[in-house]
Amino acid sequence: MMFSTKSEYGVRVLVELARRGSEEPVPLTEIAEYEGLPLAYLEHLVARLRRAGLIDSRRGAHGGYRLAREASEITMSEVVEALEGSIAPIECISSEPDGSTRCARETNPDHVCTTKILWTRVRASIIETLEQTTLADLVPAPALLELVPLPTDTPVAASRR
Repeated sequence: MMFSTKSEYGVRVLVELARRGSEEPVPLTEIAEYEGLPLAYLEHLVARLRRAGLIDSRRGAHGGYRLAREASEITMSEVVEALEGSIAPIECISSEPDGSTRCARETNPDHVCTTKILWTRVRASIIETLEQTTLADLVPAPALLELVPLPTDTPVAASRR
């Protein structure tokens, strides 16, 4: 299973917001430039992240984005689902409202999907990993921050002086 650039770029935006740890909103242009990502695409992604309640935004001259909750409270399953939708290793497997797994090829009660158990286990493993990984787990340790240059106008960079 391959996740799209929506997940990759969205996680990178969130890690950058968590890394800066600022109560002040961070302009998306700053993140796009620092991460080398296309601003127009990030605007689309942050709209999804905001609707999912993962980030807050503020408009205006001092506007930008910040985390809506602590990084330790944001799981990667929330992020991926906000950006990609429900997680399914192949398109015929989906989750029912009651939590059971359904195979679209099992339209006849006498027909049992022979690979359903494999894809159900793969899906469960992916979800478990994403649920056990928080945004805080992805933020570099302070010692690693010394190796990564930050724009000079960030709170973290200012605290290094």
